[in-house]
Amino acid sequence: MFNFEDINLDRIVVHNVGNKHHDEDLKLSKSEIQLDDDDVKEVLLKYFLTAFNREEFYNFQHETDLNMNEVFCYASEYFEENVSFYDQSTNIAVHLYEKSNHPNIKGGEFYLVGFSNCVVDGEVCDALGIFKSENKDTFLKVYQKQENIELGCENGINIKKLDKGCLIFNSEKDKGFKVCIVDKTNSNKEALYWKEDFLNLKLREDNFYHTQNYLDMCKGFIGDVYNDENEVAKADQIDLMNKSINFFKDKKQFNEELFKTEVIEQPEVATAFDEYKTYYQNEQGTEVTPEFTINNDAVKGEQKHFKHILKLDKNFHVYIHGQRKFIEKGYDAARDLSYYKLFFRDEN
Repeated sequence: MFNFEDINLDRIVVHNVGNKHHDEDLKLSKSEIQLDDDDVKEVLLKYFLTAFNREEFYNFQHETDLNMNEVFCYASEYFEENVSFYDQSTNIAVHLYEKSNHPNIKGGEFYLVGFSNCVVDGEVCDALGIFKSENKDTFLKVYQKQENIELGCENGINIKKLDKGCLIFNSEKDKGFKVCIVDKTNSNKEALYWKEDFLNLKLREDNFYHTQNYLDMCKGFIGDVYNDENEVAKADQIDLMNKSINFFKDKKQFNEELFKTEVIEQPEVATAFDEYKTYYQNEQGTEVTPEFTINNDAVKGEQKHFKHILKLDKNFHVYIHGQRKFIEKGYDAARDLSYYKLFFRDEN
């Protein structure tokens, strides 16, 4: 959990990083910006920090040696060896430019920002912020000209829409620092360059990670095993999805044995679930922890991937939110069609 109420913006450098694939330039400023206007500082703090609203942390990684991760090294040098802030801004900007080599990556302003007095999980520490603005909005200007009110427009950055961001907290250096990111274009393949190619991050193994990991495994089990191919009715699949996500929403602590008793229930399904867990751990190269504190942010993030819609041909969409016992499936021989009965008390 982080708290930015008393955070200070101490230093800032702005460069422009183009798309190397399109032979666009890397334009480096000559020095830091001296911010003397408190109103501008306040606007920048809102722009840089508002989008960081989830308890999802990462660590820097490298397949060979953590010290070969470029951004990790630059951050380490800044935090601990007092290497020039400006020099590190150019180092990181050059590294980002080298990774901006996909035709769909947009060029834009690159910011390196030094923060102090951050509070992260109760610890006060400094932070290094890396941000990039790629998209411009058109703003309407209304201004007085002699005795008339005139209208105009100009392009600028919408301070409510941070495109890409990274906060590196000076904490847990031995694990690859505590890092959080924003990437508003991460649905596209080319956008992976921010998290993977440029920063090279992995999810930090905390309660957010364990919650997300377990729900991802549940979703995989329903999709790969508890499915149509194994003659599991679609309504039963949705019911297991609902019970799984509701278990996580209702409990504070996760216990796997209790989960299997209350959610999976049937012994033969529990056995199949255990077998899938072994497969999932081997396939993902990760351990699925059987006990942990449930993180609500992770539950909210994963909930949208648990589908509750029963699609019947192209005629009906039935939204199922629980109580499987109120749905019955049957077959009408005269019509040669399957049907569902829905039992309810109130009609709204």
